[in-house]
Amino acid sequence: MKIPFVDLKAQYATLKDEVAEAIRGVLESTQFVGGEAVASFERDFAAYCQVPYARGVANGTDAIHLALRALGVGHGDEVVTTAHTFIATAAAIVAAGAQPVFVDIDPDTHTIDPRMIERALTSRTKAIVAVHLFGQPADMGPIKDIARRRGLFVIEDAAQAHGAEYQGIRTGALGDVACFSFYPGKNLGAYGDGGAVTTNSAAIAERIERLRDHGRTTHYSHAEVGFNSRLDALQAAVLQVKLRRLDEWNDRRRRAAEWYSAELTHSGIKTPFVRMGSTHVYHLYVIITNERDVIRSRLDEVGVASGIHYPLPLHLQPAFAYLGYKRGDLPCCEEMAAQSLSLPMFPELTRDQVRGITATVRAVAECGNRRERERKPVAMHADSGKV
Repeated sequence: MKIPFVDLKAQYATLKDEVAEAIRGVLESTQFVGGEAVASFERDFAAYCQVPYARGVANGTDAIHLALRALGVGHGDEVVTTAHTFIATAAAIVAAGAQPVFVDIDPDTHTIDPRMIERALTSRTKAIVAVHLFGQPADMGPIKDIARRRGLFVIEDAAQAHGAEYQGIRTGALGDVACFSFYPGKNLGAYGDGGAVTTNSAAIAERIERLRDHGRTTHYSHAEVGFNSRLDALQAAVLQVKLRRLDEWNDRRRRAAEWYSAELTHSGIKTPFVRMGSTHVYHLYVIITNERDVIRSRLDEVGVASGIHYPLPLHLQPAFAYLGYKRGDLPCCEEMAAQSLSLPMFPELTRDQVRGITATVRAVAECGNRRERERKPVAMHADSGKV
């Protein structure tokens, strides 16, 4: 087997003529920054996310950073988020001048635990960044209830959840503002960096539009100091082509996830749990096992790529040592870091590939299960001394 973690070549083969035509249109228009390609994608992506406004930005990190600034989050404020996510989530909070406050995750879904959010709130808390992890939405009902009671903003980090749904509502429409990444490996990926902010608020959309373009109101008039964070027109054209296929690709990801879970039944491996009322889009298919490192090594030997998301939780990262967290503070995050393994996941994954991958995974897991059974002491009957 030679199976990549993500197969962008297989996807490109199905799109290359449409993509070439879309890129040609931008080249002929010479509107490389802004222009109709960006405006058209923004309209279509907003409609897809069930909101009136979408604003393209340079990348997913900037999307969170600018969203926080648009909400007035800054120096002296605290923003509660999960420690089980990519560093960009918290780095954007720091870039806005605020302090991240890390809380633990739900042990089943691995998204931020609303019960832990409540305990972490202080008089300085201004917002909650809820990460829709691996393709599953965070538990937004209780999170929004907390926010309403405490007067907090809710930002969706939807970088891994394009097209996912919570209680019938798409990610992008669940918070005050939502932030997307279009990094190439995402469910909706560009051919380079890109991102977007979605919202129901005209005022927030206007502020994002200004912040992404140096605070500009007219050509040489700047209402505030902003940033250079515009979505490239060529990337917008690529994304417009891909957006038309996103639902189909997400369906195929769910089908591959069903194959994985069926093949790993009764293996002793924990497979993804989907919260009732949520639609998972499986940006990643993540298993939990004590045999993680052995399985990964064996997969590598047979030519199967895999990943660990994420090997060191944010509260233990050297970059955030100044916050004073220590090992043991967030046990569920730390357990995930030690036991999680991401298996190949992309829409073109075949049933035979899944069977080959899971055969290797099961073989290693069964050896581990056998060793565990052999280590357990044999129970004796108290009355006879016999086994």
